[in-house]
Amino acid sequence: MYLDRWEERWADTRIHGTTKRQVAAMFAEEKPSLLALPLEPFRYYQYGERVVHLDGCVEVEAAYYGLPPGWIGRSVKVQWDALHVRILHPGTNQLLREHLRQKRGWYRIKAEDYPKRMPFSTAQLLHRAGRAGNQIGVLCVAIYQRQGEAGIRRVLGVLSLARKYGTAAVEDACTAALEIGVPEYRFVRRYLERRPQLTLRQVDPLIRELTEYRDFINLKLKEQPE
Repeated sequence: MYLDRWEERWADTRIHGTTKRQVAAMFAEEKPSLLALPLEPFRYYQYGERVVHLDGCVEVEAAYYGLPPGWIGRSVKVQWDALHVRILHPGTNQLLREHLRQKRGWYRIKAEDYPKRMPFSTAQLLHRAGRAGNQIGVLCVAIYQRQGEAGIRRVLGVLSLARKYGTAAVEDACTAALEIGVPEYRFVRRYLERRPQLTLRQVDPLIRELTEYRDFINLKLKEQPE
């Protein structure tokens, strides 16, 4: 209310210093030419550069956003705010794709951006998985068949588990996942995390006390001629 009265009594009635005319009179002339304010507020973006991953997506705050085919391995410019992610051509700043923001771990890929056939890089990755282990390969192919390009990061995750836990352990985990019908990276990871680790045992019925070995050695030494 105070600002309204101030504008009516003082701001609108003052004489503009440059034009020497009353502000309210000038505004009345200009008002018919003014357009309505946009319904959407002005966007304040964060900026960055991203490399397009093997799944054809860029990562923004742990969510993934697709591009048109042909951008894998290339750098692009990215703008994002709380509602949108914009992907721009690195040279021309042309808008390549605009997506709504997704939750962490979620994907946003337009239907026309899914490849019509398996990319060569994906075929190489699945071949690498098959060389790591038979069941590892089968599970990774199942992931890709069910999830498409969005499953590429999970295939890479399975291969990283093989480096961490060993191929044999991951083969067992993949076998279990396939047997119960859950070919998922998350199942394999949890299976390995909860799998008991083999450690050297200090006490076991098959291991005799050290004193017995000591006494046996001493007895043999005494039996030897001086």
